Amino acid sequence: MNLPENLKYTKDHEWVRVEGDIAVVGITDFAQKELGDIVYVEVETEGDDLEEGEVFGTVEAVKTVSDLFMPVTGNVMDINEELEDAPEVVNTDPYGEGWMIKIRMSNPDQVNDLLTAEAYGALVGA
Repeated sequence: MNLPENLKYTKDHEWVRVEGDIAVVGITDFAQKELGDIVYVEVETEGDDLEEGEVFGTVEAVKTVSDLFMPVTGNVMDINEELEDAPEVVNTDPYGEGWMIKIRMSNPDQVNDLLTAEAYGALVGA
């Protein structure tokens, strides 16, 4: 399983890459494998201020629909519109082109409460 060391992770299977006061967010390699073939990504929260733990969108796979949760509090400043036409990119490149949202963090210190790659790996049995 691919767990980049430079990312932070949530117990809900989102990853976070910090770029200054911006958090780039997607779902983990583990999550996309568990979901199976992703057929639709819905994120309609662009411009919204959301709290940590709130739902920012959903991922629909052949087997199931799963909510996506905010890893940190902030403003959803950008969404990956490419996923509208090519949701399968989440399966093929979850940590790169498969990113879902960019958040302007209200409190960047919240990132310190997220899991390291090692801790997330232990959580999912990697």
